[in-house]
Amino acid sequence: MPGEFFSGVACLIRGFGFWRRRPAVMMLGLVPAAIVFALMVAGLIALGFSLPALVDWLTPFDETWPDPWPTVISAATGAAILAMAIVLAAVTFTALTLAVGDPFYERIWRAAEQDSGGIVPESGAGFWRAVRSSLGLIGLGILTAFGVGLVGFVPVVGGLLAPSLGVVLSGRLLAVELSARAFDARGIPGPAQRTLRRGIRWRLLGFGVATQLLYLIPLGAVFTMPAAVAGSTFLARTALDVASASGRNGRTNSTTN
Repeated sequence: MPGEFFSGVACLIRGFGFWRRRPAVMMLGLVPAAIVFALMVAGLIALGFSLPALVDWLTPFDETWPDPWPTVISAATGAAILAMAIVLAAVTFTALTLAVGDPFYERIWRAAEQDSGGIVPESGAGFWRAVRSSLGLIGLGILTAFGVGLVGFVPVVGGLLAPSLGVVLSGRLLAVELSARAFDARGIPGPAQRTLRRGIRWRLLGFGVATQLLYLIPLGAVFTMPAAVAGSTFLARTALDVASASGRNGRTNSTTN
């Protein structure tokens, strides 16, 4: 399991290697990422300034409670809101950036496909597929954020568990969405994509968690986004290779038996 997890991280590292091999193509990916990142930062700054007032508004019932319960409740509420913000910011940034920058990211995806060798699809899934997928990602992000927010109210451990869970769940959502381009370009339907991802579930998680953690670094999301698009292509090709190898092994075993 750890080896598979870090193999997913390695896919992202390989994506960063594209900054050296294909700098011109990767630079194109900075433009939409920087625009959406500025909007996300503005929203998070606004949330930061309004967080104390928001916590007070959500917890008026604890004013008459004895110490230390008002402090505990306020801390849990703040942690829950921050955990929700981590999830929503990550998925919204990725969804909007992929939709706005679809032509740029298709060029990165194609370069990564060519670098991987083998048959390269003639075209990507298209702009409107990117829009539909982005809206679906935001919807899943909202549901996930509420679930993570509820975890924040778990006594004692909620304040630490909620942000950690937010990183893991949002990372997986990112990995699923980013890897979908390579599958969609091959005309692979949703159920078959889920089957392919189950074959590399720990690599998928490693890739997603690493991407999410880099998103948390100042300006990290901007420079990570092009690398994540390239890296997710390698991840998807790994899933296809694993499925192909499993199929060959299955046929060999059937012939032997």
